[in-house]
Amino acid sequence: MPRARNGAARRQSKKRVFAQAKGNRGARRNHWRMVQEAVIRAGVNQYTDRRLVKRDYRQLWIVRINAACRARGLSYSRFINGLKHAGISLNRKMRSEIAIHDEAGFDALVAVSGAGSERPVLNALAPAATSARLPGCAGRRTGSGITVASILPPK
Repeated sequence: MPRARNGAARRQSKKRVFAQAKGNRGARRNHWRMVQEAVIRAGVNQYTDRRLVKRDYRQLWIVRINAACRARGLSYSRFINGLKHAGISLNRKMRSEIAIHDEAGFDALVAVSGAGSERPVLNALAPAATSARLPGCAGRRTGSGITVASILPPK
């Protein structure tokens, strides 16, 4: 009688892999070597595509937000920058949904971001501007204004 080499466990393992190859055509469903390759390749594609789906949705949300902003005379980057300065932290999915389904709410977000994005441009070469205060820019903890000197890197 021949020696059994991992008999039942090997059969169960192969059965599981063949079940994963279900739906393929020809040898990719019947022949052990090709089934192994097909299942491994399918797993790699699954892993990659799970991330590609996230990327595609993010692009879709950005396009929707950009279209809604452009319709209101504002660019996407200025809108996002204004929301950041206003302290509003909505994710892209929610901003996209608001842009599509709640126009009044999105108009309010645009108004807030437009008011929050009007910041003076800092010129690191102007020494007189280093002691000036930024209008409308409050400190995080103290509530006091932030000076330009505190924003510029040390010399």
